[in-house]
Amino acid sequence: MDIQKQYNLIGNEKGYWFVSKNGRLWLPNGEVPNGIASELGFTNKLAQSIGEWNGQTAWLICQEMSSSMGSIRPLLNSADQSLFNMAGRAVQLSEFYRSHKYCGYCGHEMYISQTEWCCLCDNCHQRYYPQISPSIIVAIRNKNKILLAKHVRHNQDNLYTVLAGFTEIGETMETTVAREVYEESKIKIKNIRYVGSQPWPFPNSMMMAYLADYDSGEITIDKNELVEADWYHYSQLPKIPEYGTIARRLIEDTIILCREYDEFGEN
Repeated sequence: MDIQKQYNLIGNEKGYWFVSKNGRLWLPNGEVPNGIASELGFTNKLAQSIGEWNGQTAWLICQEMSSSMGSIRPLLNSADQSLFNMAGRAVQLSEFYRSHKYCGYCGHEMYISQTEWCCLCDNCHQRYYPQISPSIIVAIRNKNKILLAKHVRHNQDNLYTVLAGFTEIGETMETTVAREVYEESKIKIKNIRYVGSQPWPFPNSMMMAYLADYDSGEITIDKNELVEADWYHYSQLPKIPEYGTIARRLIEDTIILCREYDEFGEN
């Protein structure tokens, strides 16, 4: 895409305004504002075009607003997933610029590239790119049941979901799937297959989604990661993630396979 430099707004710029600071986004009335810069009070504010959404320029302003700053999670429910993805780009770029004001090698002040998403050092010529952490998420089927777990971070919400984890150095994504499942539940899996991906800016993950089948072992949870885990019949599921998340898609895909098992037998 055409990377544009940051500049002070004249006031006549139009588009969608992604105002972000400290991992949060300005969402007045629960929406990303759309309009003219001057009407929103952005004249002379430092801004950058970060792409296009819904046929209009998407603008990033890195600042804190006095109210309506919050998580971008509500945008997961948007009919257009690309809005959540653009908001994720804005939040991650804002945090990247905030954390890369100075070079980690020589300590000199950095500046933002005009040709790619990176920060540059004039002194030692190092360049830094936004961090993206590859991670996996996997739904596991055992005949007509799915493995669901309550993660420590979801205990208060009483939410059950599938297993997930970060890729380590020297691993393939499939190796990560098998390792994470075994570390968290002590079961072995087979028939690992890729489903899709989702940018997950909490704070900077790229979720690679998989389906897999149970192979062997008894569930024994890692209590540092999970509160509990068990096999659930698709007709008796606990509270699961909301629509728009790739975790929900994996669960829905697995439910289809579970129903096919009940109807046709082994598949």
